[in-house]
Amino acid sequence: MDRRTRQHIASHYDSHLQRWYVRSKLASDPVYAASSSLLAGSTLPLLDIGCGIGLLGQYLHMQGHRAPYLGLDRDPRKIAAGRRAAQRAGLATVVDLRCADAHDLPPTQGHVALLDVLHYLPAAGQSGLLQQAARHLAPQGRLIIRNVLREGNWRFHATRVEEFFLQASGWIPGGAQHYPDAGELRQTLEAAGLHVRIQGLRGHTPFNSYLIVARQAH
Repeated sequence: MDRRTRQHIASHYDSHLQRWYVRSKLASDPVYAASSSLLAGSTLPLLDIGCGIGLLGQYLHMQGHRAPYLGLDRDPRKIAAGRRAAQRAGLATVVDLRCADAHDLPPTQGHVALLDVLHYLPAAGQSGLLQQAARHLAPQGRLIIRNVLREGNWRFHATRVEEFFLQASGWIPGGAQHYPDAGELRQTLEAAGLHVRIQGLRGHTPFNSYLIVARQAH
């Protein structure tokens, strides 16, 4: 995504800090382009669990995706900021953002996204959420997960430092609870009948981030 488009999306958000965050995320984080590529050509709705300020919805629309988008987040501040940005962008009827807990999902069937969400839940909560997400997949739907995985390398330790400051700032109340490893996620998803693919997805960041894509095994 070029700089002008990043600036356009960022301009819809409230504060200088939010606009800086949007510009930097779109410039450095490959998860948006990866999600767009995975969803290209699909008309299935997308349920974005832990959507934050709705940035994925805005990005997908700018990339030409017109399938229904529903973003859920339990933080009312982020949902309010995302709704205001969608209103300014003329997307209030397209980028649907709702304040809801991840364990109270609407009865949709399609694709599901969980971007940087799982490690804010305890291990048992992660397993339960993944099982719920699997039940919301359509036969051709994809479960798109981006998350830090627990590994003994410097990237994982850099991630833990960043999470400390996110919690201290109040941006992520409660902070990280449990960092899963690849085996944990694969076991849970395969037990739900899904085929799983895991690959690194760090972009221009130092963090130990991975893209996990799961779909119904045929």
